[in-house]
Amino acid sequence: MISFSFEDIAVILIFFGLLLLIGFLSSKKSKDATEYLLAGRTLNLFLFVLVTVSTWYGGILGVGEFTYRYGLLSWFTQGFPYYFFAFLFAIFFAKKIREASLFTIPDKLNEVYGKNVAILSAAIVFILVSPAPYLLMTATLMKEIFQIDFLLALIISFLLSGSYLIKGGFRSNVYVDAFQFFIMFLGFIIAAIICFSSLGGIEFLSKNLPPSHLKITGDASPTFIIVWFLIALWTFADPGFHQRAYAAKNGNVAKWGIIISIFFWALFDFLTTSTGLFARALFPNLEQPVLAFPFLAEKILSPGLKGIFYAGMFATIISTLNSFLFLSATTIGRDFFYRLKPELSDDKLKFFTSVGIIISGIISIIISYMIPSVVQIWYTIGSLFIPAIIPAVVSAYYSKFRIAKKIILIEMIISLLSGTIWFFIRDSFQNSLWYEIEPMLVGLGAAIIIHIIGLIRKFSFSD
Repeated sequence: MISFSFEDIAVILIFFGLLLLIGFLSSKKSKDATEYLLAGRTLNLFLFVLVTVSTWYGGILGVGEFTYRYGLLSWFTQGFPYYFFAFLFAIFFAKKIREASLFTIPDKLNEVYGKNVAILSAAIVFILVSPAPYLLMTATLMKEIFQIDFLLALIISFLLSGSYLIKGGFRSNVYVDAFQFFIMFLGFIIAAIICFSSLGGIEFLSKNLPPSHLKITGDASPTFIIVWFLIALWTFADPGFHQRAYAAKNGNVAKWGIIISIFFWALFDFLTTSTGLFARALFPNLEQPVLAFPFLAEKILSPGLKGIFYAGMFATIISTLNSFLFLSATTIGRDFFYRLKPELSDDKLKFFTSVGIIISGIISIIISYMIPSVVQIWYTIGSLFIPAIIPAVVSAYYSKFRIAKKIILIEMIISLLSGTIWFFIRDSFQNSLWYEIEPMLVGLGAAIIIHIIGLIRKFSFSD
């Protein structure tokens, strides 16, 4: 049973109060769409790193669940591949994106491939940046702490992450996430130090963990690992990366901001993975692995310190929740309404973006009820939708990989349909080799084949 002292509740409420205060104080009436959607493209290196690190690392309960179930495999699939692809993004894409001076991924696809591809990509991006996993995690913690109805917890979580965005836009998003960067590191540094000092180090973990938990690949199948590595390709089409690159003061800020962020991600991954392993060692039979970190805090942290740790977990989640809410809203305002009616004024665009925050919140609540596992939400959404957009984004920025507009549209549709169909019929092939083929491999394979055909046609006609 998890309980909370007066000190813990006070620390958490103070954190919520500061979060809202910073969010509303940093908001100001935006002069135009660039100010509202991208903070006027003035993001310096310091703020770029803080907001990029805090936003990218939002799935804290999901990481706790993954580490509890699979051990070091969590870092190998949820950390390492992202460092690699983020580095490639910084080297090959960051400056190009900033130089484009657009607003969103569909903006670029509209420029290169036309309106139909842009609208389809907007639908895919909207699903990929769903705040559902983060709303689910925030509400789960809220319910445990305050013993309230889950629906009420979802509503409060939405207000904590979305209320200040309506007025302040991306500027409020940046300053709130910069504050949360420090809180998330503080909470997990405290937990890691106490785990190592009070329980012991590697020797304690070796005695109390299944052997597979200390193997970097665990006992996972090669296809399982490959799919998680392929999901990390999402980095190239991550709307958050693109948004921050568009908002950076210049191309060098975008490039070096991401490279510096990788070091902070690695540090935070060390903190979360080690504390997750301690949770598994202490509680080998949790019915809800998603609560691994809360149970660990209950066991090792004293009143007050536990409140700081929970504030750190909230900061980790809400920093991503508010960013994904705003990204979803931007997709609705900029990539749907504006795309359909380009004559929209800046005021109308800001209005539809504000409405988008509410729409995205409602959809996220529905998804959270349908798929109550954070890891499963990531895996399902990533497997089905990432293959459909990766080749399009890469080719949009590198002309040698571009293909005809009609073919790229067909590629995206078939990639999405093939992976989705296989997702639903795959279970009928259990006990056969066909079952080992993951839906993402089907979708990505279809996209690559069609893209190659498009390139062959392009070079054939050019000859």
